[in-house]
Amino acid sequence: MAKATPVVDGTMTLLDHLRELRSRLTKVSIAVLIGMLGGFYIVNSTGFIKYLILSFAGEQGVQTTEVTETFTTYLSTALTLGIAAAMPIIIYQLLAFLAPGLTRTERKWIFIGMPLVILCFVGGIAFGWFVTAPAAIKFLINFGTENTGNLIENKPRLDDFLSILTRLLLINGIVFELPMIMFTLTKIGILNPRKLGRYRRYVVLITVVAAAILTPTGDPANLAFLAVPMYFLFEFGLLLGRLAQPKNAN
Repeated sequence: MAKATPVVDGTMTLLDHLRELRSRLTKVSIAVLIGMLGGFYIVNSTGFIKYLILSFAGEQGVQTTEVTETFTTYLSTALTLGIAAAMPIIIYQLLAFLAPGLTRTERKWIFIGMPLVILCFVGGIAFGWFVTAPAAIKFLINFGTENTGNLIENKPRLDDFLSILTRLLLINGIVFELPMIMFTLTKIGILNPRKLGRYRRYVVLITVVAAAILTPTGDPANLAFLAVPMYFLFEFGLLLGRLAQPKNAN
């Protein structure tokens, strides 16, 4: 006799959860694909790439060294744009998958926090656009050229330039979601900011390691450009968490 499928939460079996996960992943994939198609139209049929180059690399421009470099770079940039555009749907599908296992109060705070998490993501991209990316790319392009005259010409490759730029923007967007995520996790009782605040020294270490992994180039300047805002966002998340936490919580 066949074994019964184990029940996970009393209403859905393990197989039901796997089907639900497949459905959510399919919807996320479709959203990313649609976003990627729109992103490819933007990078290939508008002046978007020219605007990026002039804004961050300057009049010196960039170069390509391989026949397929422009095409593959446009595809990877379009994929990044697709992920960014699909981020609201990605977050929603993740929360919708977790919602059946949460209480009504927890679901309420999860879906209240979702628009704010998306807003923080947009704010992070804006911060990366106006602060992190210009400073990082200017530092990398001009490093070592001031004292060597015309002997060193740092003209970045197209794929390298766009990869660093888009990754910086996307990483900033994701990192800026941290405060609202911490706030939401506190409201549903998963995170205790008062206890977490006692481990700041470890958070500093984790922040530096995470920034080193996430930074596209790994140089100290770019690491600092990401690690410092990340730590301040953690502190801001602790503040929001303390405001959200009941006064009688330990």
